[in-house]
Amino acid sequence: MKKLYLYLLTSAIISIVVLSLLIDAFSQQTAPTVDSFSWESTLTNGFAQQVARQPIDQRADFTQRLSRDFNITLTYRKGDTLALPLELKTKMITEGQLLLEEEQGLNLLKTNDALLPDYLELKVEKPAREQNSDIALTFIFYAGICAFMWFILAPLAKRLSVLTEAAKRFASGDMSARIEVNHFTYIKDVELTFNSMANQIDKLLAENKLMASSLSHDIRTPVACLRFGLDAAMEEPDMQQVKSILSRMESDLDQMENMLSSYLSFATLEQKAHLLNFESTHVTPYIVALIEQVQPKISKAELISSYEVDPELFLTADLHWMARAVTNLLSNACKFASHNIFVKVHELDQYIVIDVEDDGPGIAPNNWHKVFSPFFQEQNHRNRDEKGYGLGLAIVAKVVDWHHGKVSVSQSDTLGGAKFTLSIPCKATRAL
Repeated sequence: MKKLYLYLLTSAIISIVVLSLLIDAFSQQTAPTVDSFSWESTLTNGFAQQVARQPIDQRADFTQRLSRDFNITLTYRKGDTLALPLELKTKMITEGQLLLEEEQGLNLLKTNDALLPDYLELKVEKPAREQNSDIALTFIFYAGICAFMWFILAPLAKRLSVLTEAAKRFASGDMSARIEVNHFTYIKDVELTFNSMANQIDKLLAENKLMASSLSHDIRTPVACLRFGLDAAMEEPDMQQVKSILSRMESDLDQMENMLSSYLSFATLEQKAHLLNFESTHVTPYIVALIEQVQPKISKAELISSYEVDPELFLTADLHWMARAVTNLLSNACKFASHNIFVKVHELDQYIVIDVEDDGPGIAPNNWHKVFSPFFQEQNHRNRDEKGYGLGLAIVAKVVDWHHGKVSVSQSDTLGGAKFTLSIPCKATRAL
């Protein structure tokens, strides 16, 4: 919006300045000059010479007689009554004449060396075309400003109509409604924000639909087991067998509780995006602490972990959620690695890159674009732990998205298994 404010302010200032200069130049060209009243100037010059020949005490009366005889408004003025700036007084004395404009008309002042410091004042009517010049110039001024503002605001109105139409389509259910951003638009930030909002809403709706579908599918199995166990327990006369059935039902209930907890946790994850608390930390101890945090899982799976971290790097991020993302990748590696897990942190193209590699079976290339989708699980993977729900990598993708970074998966060149790569914008500087 700053661009819009600057455009409006600049256009208003430019229009006022340009129009003022044009109108001033026009008014100066059309302003009455002494040359426009040549015969009045010549007549008054002759009167001044005649008055100058009269005795000083008779000049005023002689001027009145001339005014009556020639039916003009001619007045004899004393020099000390001339209330003008020094510049205009000097001009009248040096040039012998001066033309002044007032609302009632024009005043032609004439003098000569013999008459100084006194002068004659002749009233002259304004030309008919000058009487309405002020109104015309005022009209031209405001019309010009309106034209300038229309020239600036017309593209804005057009872009606002495009934005309104896209918003109406989106509100009516067309989730694909987006604005094709024009680089010359004044409201580029607003259009980009609308597209971002639409993408976010579309993404949330898709995730909610997917979560509802997955939940309804995954919960059927434990519910069916509970129904079967309840029927069996009601018909079983042996109390010991009933206890065994109830024990299995309790396990199914625990599974349902864990499933619902995981799903609800993921569903409310987006609400925490605005609560991010960005901090800077030295990367080496941060990564080492995360590896040590997952070390019990690594030891239980009888794996060997190693790392390679650029000792000069600093990371700026929400350290809590970034730790959640990295530990999710480490836990995922623990499930599928055969012997080794390797973590590498380095800087590349203004990004801090975190690689987590393992020597497990890897991920099929045709599934690389799917693994970060909620509830996605490869069927050929052997999970050493309890059944998961396909949310770990989806949480990683969300955390990276919050940090305006990138996440991807590929095949490890060194270990041969999966290689997950987090790229976070390098907002901090290197250590000195």
